[in-house]
Amino acid sequence: MDAIYRSQRHFYDLTRKYYLLGRDALIEGLAPPPGGSVLEAGCGTGRNLIVAARRWPDAHYYGVDISEAMLETARANVAKAGLSNRITFARGDATAFDAFGMFGRAEFDRVFQSYTLSMIPDWTGAIREAAGKLAPGGRLDIVDFGQQERLPRWFRAMLFAWLAKFDVSPRAELFDVVDKIGLNAQHRALYRGYAWSARLTRD
Repeated sequence: MDAIYRSQRHFYDLTRKYYLLGRDALIEGLAPPPGGSVLEAGCGTGRNLIVAARRWPDAHYYGVDISEAMLETARANVAKAGLSNRITFARGDATAFDAFGMFGRAEFDRVFQSYTLSMIPDWTGAIREAAGKLAPGGRLDIVDFGQQERLPRWFRAMLFAWLAKFDVSPRAELFDVVDKIGLNAQHRALYRGYAWSARLTRD
């Protein structure tokens, strides 16, 4: 991942903001409790955590990513935003990481995964790992590429071919997988299936 993102990280946010649809709506709906904790698994450049920290200023934020190159950029972005005291990063594999060892906290009120599952080979493991980090009453929110089911076939073919060049694979089984995690699950298609979102809540 470092090899992929060592150069891309410098223009990643600029190029992605036009087609990673649904991530700002996810952040708008996070609503962590006052003094609560929010974890992003696959935090990349830190862009989402910065937006979340500004939107929900009473919470504490944490990010995990497997790419040290991305985390270097994330830390610089957070420092520039003046949020280093509220956002903490650590390098880790989204499919298996020691949150307590990294952050001194094993559970979180909110966990989210934004356009990461389509890039993680063991994406079902990443969902299970994120769900396992939820505090009682906590919630996991997911948004990623959908199956373009209500868009023209030519658009789907073009988009999927382009995504494949970057080893991005939209997960057609996403809804089936979240239904089997064992938490209260809701999911829906966004933008005519361009994106899919899911929400899992722990009792």
